[in-house]
Amino acid sequence: MTQAADLLDPAERLDLDGLRALQLERLRNSLRHAYENVPFYRESFDKAGVHPDDCRSLSDLSRFPFTTKADLRANYPYGMFAVPQERIRRLHASSGTTGRPTVVGYTENDLSMWADMVARSLRAAGARPGDIAHIAYGYGLFTGGLGAHYGAERLGCTVIPASGGMTSRQVTLIQDLKPSVIMVTPSYMLTLLDEFERQGVDPRSTSLRVGVFGAEPWTQDMRREIEERFAIDAVDIYGLSEVIGPGVAQECVETKDGLHVWEDHFFPEVVDPITGEVLPEGERGELVFTSLTKEAMPIVRYRTRDLTRLLPGTARVFRRMEKVTGRSDDMVILRGVNLFPTQIEEIVLRTPGVAPHFQLRLTTSGRMDALTVRAEARPDADAATREAAARSIVQAVKDGIGVSVEAEIVDPESLERSVGKIRRIVDLRERRV
Repeated sequence: MTQAADLLDPAERLDLDGLRALQLERLRNSLRHAYENVPFYRESFDKAGVHPDDCRSLSDLSRFPFTTKADLRANYPYGMFAVPQERIRRLHASSGTTGRPTVVGYTENDLSMWADMVARSLRAAGARPGDIAHIAYGYGLFTGGLGAHYGAERLGCTVIPASGGMTSRQVTLIQDLKPSVIMVTPSYMLTLLDEFERQGVDPRSTSLRVGVFGAEPWTQDMRREIEERFAIDAVDIYGLSEVIGPGVAQECVETKDGLHVWEDHFFPEVVDPITGEVLPEGERGELVFTSLTKEAMPIVRYRTRDLTRLLPGTARVFRRMEKVTGRSDDMVILRGVNLFPTQIEEIVLRTPGVAPHFQLRLTTSGRMDALTVRAEARPDADAATREAAARSIVQAVKDGIGVSVEAEIVDPESLERSVGKIRRIVDLRERRV
């Protein structure tokens, strides 16, 4: 599918020089807005010996200090806001499962820009005005559901606000209402796939033609599984609540070669996770974002912990970020070996009798750390198939990653899910002092 030129918005038509000039103008304004209206940023900039006026080129951004999730939590709930409360139209928050939640606010202009970015993302994914969009992201404080909802409406789609859960009902809605677009986490899409097959419905027979998947890392192997078994185009959307929500970057359906960052609103950098040094384009490291147009909560050099690299644009002038396949804070160091959940996902996906749903459980065995891969069996897997699958996973991890683990094949749909996602890492290790 090719993107019709008349569907692109003005920023997507900019040449590189025009884009860089727009970014610098907006960056200087955003730094000034943060410095003048957020005490945290005034103190942070002053301590680092920099002022917004010191930003005379895009490369000068590297002189400014980072913002971390710990900073957001330390200023909970409203300390990072740059506008009076009466200008705030909506609040969202993270789950707070590892500490205080992070609260984000939106002005009317922020909400409009967010809807524009999700609409742009959906166009790039292959959706068009008049499409019916089934949104199975969770609604509520999580940004996924409402962010996708208003973006789809902004594009001109008919929206089915299905939210998460009630899987059998979701299958019925898809069959009866005939959406052409679905927005959901990739792991929940696989749960829907299992439900279609459980009900005896061929997933390839549905009206769906585009799946827009985000909110968790997923691999090319998972893309292939979804595309082959659903007969749809599966494309990646990226976002995080601290920056705006879904719609920060989007994969274009015509290339599927990484996510174009909407750089007219969100300026990306990739830094060394250890030193914080900005890395040259093409080198893999930690993704950092600075907002260029946000009013309620400007964010400066926010460390996402997502691992990726930046590449030149292809389908758009905007740079691409490679598919995120891990997070620096998700990396497990097991007996000296670095291991990411996505490496296990690739193994699970190619193991017969196992569904693409798994969890890594870390425990302590004597003085050593131990890891158990818990994967859900497919509904038709018998005891012998489960035993063979466990042995296969153990051997594949040993051969491919170089570390010994255990594997447990559990019953279908027995791993805990939250807003459509499985908690990938459960750390039960004893804390040594």
